[in-house]
Amino acid sequence: MNTYFSKLENGFCAFTVKNIFANTLIRFTRVRILAAVLLVLCSSLSVFATPFGKIDAPPISERWFGIYVNSERVGFYRQLIDKSENGYRVEGSGSVRMKVMSFSKEASMRETYLVSKNLALRSFDVEQTVNGSSSHLIGKVSGSSIYIKSETNGKTTDSVLKFKGEVYPAPALNLYPLLRGVSAGTSYKVQAFDPEELKIKEIQITVIGLDKTTEGLPALKLRNNLYPFVNNDIWVDGQGNTLEESVREGLVITRVEQPGVIGAFISDWALAKKDLIYDFSLVRVQPPIKDPKKLTGLAVEISDWNDALPLLQEGGQHVEKRGNGKVLFKTGSLVQNLSELKSQKPLDAHLKAANKIESDAPEIKAQAKTLATGVKNQEELARVLASWTAEWLKDTIDDGGSAVESFKSKSGNCQTHARLYTALARAAGIPTRFVSGLVHLEGKGFLYHSWAESFIDDHWVSVDPTYNQLPADPTHLKLLEGHLPEDMAPIIAIIGRIKMTVVESAY
Repeated sequence: MNTYFSKLENGFCAFTVKNIFANTLIRFTRVRILAAVLLVLCSSLSVFATPFGKIDAPPISERWFGIYVNSERVGFYRQLIDKSENGYRVEGSGSVRMKVMSFSKEASMRETYLVSKNLALRSFDVEQTVNGSSSHLIGKVSGSSIYIKSETNGKTTDSVLKFKGEVYPAPALNLYPLLRGVSAGTSYKVQAFDPEELKIKEIQITVIGLDKTTEGLPALKLRNNLYPFVNNDIWVDGQGNTLEESVREGLVITRVEQPGVIGAFISDWALAKKDLIYDFSLVRVQPPIKDPKKLTGLAVEISDWNDALPLLQEGGQHVEKRGNGKVLFKTGSLVQNLSELKSQKPLDAHLKAANKIESDAPEIKAQAKTLATGVKNQEELARVLASWTAEWLKDTIDDGGSAVESFKSKSGNCQTHARLYTALARAAGIPTRFVSGLVHLEGKGFLYHSWAESFIDDHWVSVDPTYNQLPADPTHLKLLEGHLPEDMAPIIAIIGRIKMTVVESAY
């Protein structure tokens, strides 16, 4: 697989993938880097219970991978394979940010391949961004030709690639030997489609034999020459799941990871507004929201929802299932008359200090007391606290840390703002909780964001101390409650896959 990554805009959190690394060190000066790629077809992590041999079909499931350079995590990749009519559908997406010998590259990618039952390419749709330059390819195999439409920086071109026999997408290469039966020393020559160079390349895949991954898992070791002059070593299990890949003797490692582990990493980068995430996490919405600053209420349908996630009410929103993996969010004026707006009473925890939310710290208590001077009620106090937090903290893409740390440093991202406001509000006697979800970026779509909810006048009110909003505008869609990594990790269930449609807008 290839890896790419992109930047975020206007202080929002984001992410995405596809980059190829190390064709040879001499080629680092080129715009394109050959990278450690996961040529993966997904499934659950399992140690094979049967000897290596021929498999009848690729493993079907979803898998997540971390990408490392010199043991430092530089990106991630998600791949999903499922059955389709007369074959399989392979989807992949992710991001990478890489710097080697003063050469840096940011890249992101989304790709979909339809393949036959023997994994031969039938059609594809690939979007990729490399160092800010975006392209979109769609193509279809007909006979012995691939017909391609390519759009790069607004310019569209058509092209045709001729071939003989069968051609395969890169994600099929690791499975190719197992679908045909494996034995040590066997080599296969296959034709692979390269969507970055728009070429068909002849690739040799060699079965090295039984081995173990760097983490000690039993595996079958393969090697291919996808990248000239350097080894691309792959370890797969008995079902065909890729466990690990290594380019240039371990300089770049791609390793399968449990969703819970990589979920904490991805949610942190998405919610902390860091690079690497923008294209991956951006949720485009149709039709576009007009005059979002004048919006008083919003109803949106989200498709490809994961039913394992809770449907969180309160804070000015109502959520309901619509079937077929769809949920409906209503916010602002569109939910004012719904009985579901009745709020649950706050818990003791909503007034207590917590990890990184030190409402009992002397400086936090003193500042809350100062800001409360002359304030008449809790709603007015919450406004004062949110306004002060927005002004006190310089907005950055880096997390400023705990409430006390950011109080001293005067900087931080959306998570930092939410922590400091929550600590001040609790210190001032206002039950408050940290929440995260999606918020609208004008002209783009929705990105992941963190804010707070305070219990005022017997109901939960959304407060965004990053943008000094109380209540937060109707584009705030709450997905999660809690500020700990394990609270936010469930984002992995939907990030990079959900789609959004505007059902109703109120002004």
